[in-house]
Amino acid sequence: MQKARPTANKRLRERQRADRRKEKAQRRVESNARRAQAPPRPQGEDPDIAGIRPGPQPSPYAEMGDDLSVEAAGDDLTEE
Repeated sequence: MQKARPTANKRLRERQRADRRKEKAQRRVESNARRAQAPPRPQGEDPDIAGIRPGPQPSPYAEMGDDLSVEAAGDDLTEE
């Protein structure tokens, strides 16, 4: 018995997979180059959490001038 030849669909899938690998490799090269050119990060404090203090945080609505508070919003959710 003879084996079936690879179909055109399989060749197309393999070509697409190879193209995706090439694109991914190119993105990696670009990303590494971008990181190498970026200024160094400041040492000592994580910029994602800079300025956050332990405990309750101020309401983000206070800056907008709204009288909404976290406690009032929470009370509405618990009522049934």
